[in-house]
Amino acid sequence: MDDKYILVNDVGTTGTRAVIFDRETNVIAEVYQEIPQIFPEPGWTEQDPVSLFEGCLEVTRKVMDDTGIAPGDIAALGVATQRATSMIWDAETGEPVYNAITWQDTRMSDACTRINQSLLFKALHVLGGAYQRIAPMSEGLRRNAVGKMLITAAHFTVTPAQSSAHARWVLDNVPGAQERAAAGKLLLGTVDTWIVWNYTRGAVHATDYSNVSATGMYDPFGMRWSPLLLKPFKLPGGLVFPEIRETSGDFGVTEAFGDPIPIRCVVADQQAALFGEACFERGSVKCTNGTGTFIDMNTGNEPMASIHRMTPMIAWQMQGETTYMMEGIISSAGSSVQWLRDNLQIIKEASESEELAQACEDCGGVYVVPAFTGLTAPYWDPFARGTVIGLTRATSKEQVVRATLESIAYQCKDVIEAMQKDTGIEVGKIKADGGASANGFLLQFLADILDVEVERPEMLEATALGAAFFAGIASGLWHYPDDITRIRRVDRVFKPSMDVGMREKLHAGWKKAVGRASRWA
Repeated sequence: MDDKYILVNDVGTTGTRAVIFDRETNVIAEVYQEIPQIFPEPGWTEQDPVSLFEGCLEVTRKVMDDTGIAPGDIAALGVATQRATSMIWDAETGEPVYNAITWQDTRMSDACTRINQSLLFKALHVLGGAYQRIAPMSEGLRRNAVGKMLITAAHFTVTPAQSSAHARWVLDNVPGAQERAAAGKLLLGTVDTWIVWNYTRGAVHATDYSNVSATGMYDPFGMRWSPLLLKPFKLPGGLVFPEIRETSGDFGVTEAFGDPIPIRCVVADQQAALFGEACFERGSVKCTNGTGTFIDMNTGNEPMASIHRMTPMIAWQMQGETTYMMEGIISSAGSSVQWLRDNLQIIKEASESEELAQACEDCGGVYVVPAFTGLTAPYWDPFARGTVIGLTRATSKEQVVRATLESIAYQCKDVIEAMQKDTGIEVGKIKADGGASANGFLLQFLADILDVEVERPEMLEATALGAAFFAGIASGLWHYPDDITRIRRVDRVFKPSMDVGMREKLHAGWKKAVGRASRWA
C-alpha cells in the first residue's frame, strides 16, 4: 500500500476543497471551488444540496485529472464538512424537499424563543441554576453524571442553528412534506450524510458521532438522540434519521469516478482539525483562527459540563472508544482584520497587519473590543458592541492594527481560562491552525498573554489533514497514534517572553475595555 493516496473532500460553509495526500501527508494537489450562497429573506441562509454534491464531484475530478492519479490509486476517501447545516430528501428519488438550511440561518428565532420561555425550560434553568451556584464548591459536584446534566440545564436553550429547528420549518412550510415524512418517505441528514448518500447511490444513510453532536439533537452525556431536544420540535415526525457510525470507519464505496473508492471517514470540520493537530491527550488544545476562532479541548473519555456555557461535544469515535471535547467559539477573529481592510481601509491586505503591529512597541493604551455582533464565549453578551478605547492624539494606525490583533489573543485567553475552570485541566500548550495563524505577531502575543507555548504546524488547513488521518487509519495506511504524531510537522514554536507584571496589567486593561463595551445596544 506504499503507493496509495488519501483523497479528502473538505466541504466548508463557503467553499469545497479536494485534496490528495501521499503517505507522508504531503499535498500532491488540491482544488478549491466556492459554494453559492442563497439568501431568500433577511436572516435566511441556504445552499442548494444538488450544487453541494456536484461541487464535490467537480473538484475531485479536477484534482484527479490534474495529477493523473486513478481511483485505483486511492486507498480511501475522507469527508469533512461544515456542521449543523441540514436538509431533507426523498428516500426513493433522492430529490431534496427544500434547500439545505445552514447553521447561520435565523428564521426559527421566534419559535426558539417561545420554546426557551416555556414552563419546562424555565424550570430547567431554575433547577440547573441553583445547582450551578453550589457546584464550584466541590469538584465532585461538577463531575458526577447528574451534576453535569444539571449544570448544562442551567443555561440550556434551543437555537435556530440546530438541525431540529431546520427540519421543523421544512415540515411546516413545504406542501406535503409532513405527510411524506409521516409515511417514512423522507430522509434527514447533515451535509456529510447527503454527500455520502449520493456517493453511494443511496446505499448508505449515515453520519458520525462528531457531526451528530453538533446538530443540537443529540445528548453526548447519554449517547442518544435527545428527547428533550427533539420533543419541542415534534420530531422525528416520521423522518428517517441517519445511522450513527464511527468517525474512522466504513461509509461504503463510491464509483462516481470509475473504479471503487472506499469512503473511510466522515467528520465535522473542527473535530477534524483537533485530530489533525494530534490533540490526542486529555487537556490538549487546538485554536483554529479563521474568520472566527474555534478553541477545542480534548476532555478524554467523558463529556464535561461547563459553568461558563462552553459546548460539550463528541470529538470522535474510533476503534470502539469515544473521545469528547469542549468548545468555545469567538465570532470575531480574522473578520476583525477584514474590518481594518474593508471598512477602515487602513490596510490593503490582511498580511500587512503583522508588519504594522510589529512597527510599534505597544498599543499606547489602546484596546479594540471587536464585538461587532455581540460577545460570545465566555461573556455571552449579544448586546455588546465594538469599541475602540484609549485613543489619544498620539495614537497611530499601527497601534490600532496591533490592538485589533491583540484582541484575538485576549479573547482566546478568556475562553481558555474558562475551560480550565470548568475542567480542572491546566493547559500547557496550544496548537494553532487556520489562515490567520500565519500571522506571527498574533501567535507570539497569544503565547505571551497566556504564558504557554503556541505551536504552529506546517499545514495550516488542519481540517483536511485530520480527515485524511481518519481515512488512512481506517484503511490501514497509518497506525494510531504513533504514525500520526510521527508524520505531523511543526513549522514554528512561539515561546512566551512577557513578564508576569506586564501580562497582568495588559489583561486587566482588556477586562476593563470589555466592561465598557458590554450591554451597549
